[in-house]
Amino acid sequence: MADMFSPKQRSEIMSKVKGRENKATELRLIRVFREFGIRGWRRRAKVFGKPDFIFPAARLAVFVDGCFWHGCPIHGSLPISNRTFWVRKLSRNKLRDRVVRRKLKSLGWSVLRIWQHELHEPAKVAHRVSKLLFRYSAMLKGRKERSRTNRGHYTQLGLRK
Repeated sequence: MADMFSPKQRSEIMSKVKGRENKATELRLIRVFREFGIRGWRRRAKVFGKPDFIFPAARLAVFVDGCFWHGCPIHGSLPISNRTFWVRKLSRNKLRDRVVRRKLKSLGWSVLRIWQHELHEPAKVAHRVSKLLFRYSAMLKGRKERSRTNRGHYTQLGLRK
């Protein structure tokens, strides 16, 4: 099926697709965070890969991926017109997502990717985010307890750490 718009009209339409502050993704996730009392997040942080949200204390990067643009296995589809272009474009997006994930992990960040369609079940999304934040707080608590124990051990021996 041929595109119903001229190349100039299609270009104008596509230029209006926003990369940030999309109502279906980022702004929807902000509502989920607020509704479920999830705190500590930041936006527009200068972190590799430009995550949509970060939780700096937990070193958690959150990406909200549109089903079309990132090739959702459930809802992703390829336009019929200009198919070669879209195959290459969406493949590059997926590759970039994998590269960003690896790099962030190597820098000590946890990465959470949320599909646009998952935002229709806000409680599940909130649970996934909370679970990762809870793991971080449990890990941090364990570190503090170990450091207290180690400090006590050194002082009992009369040594300074």
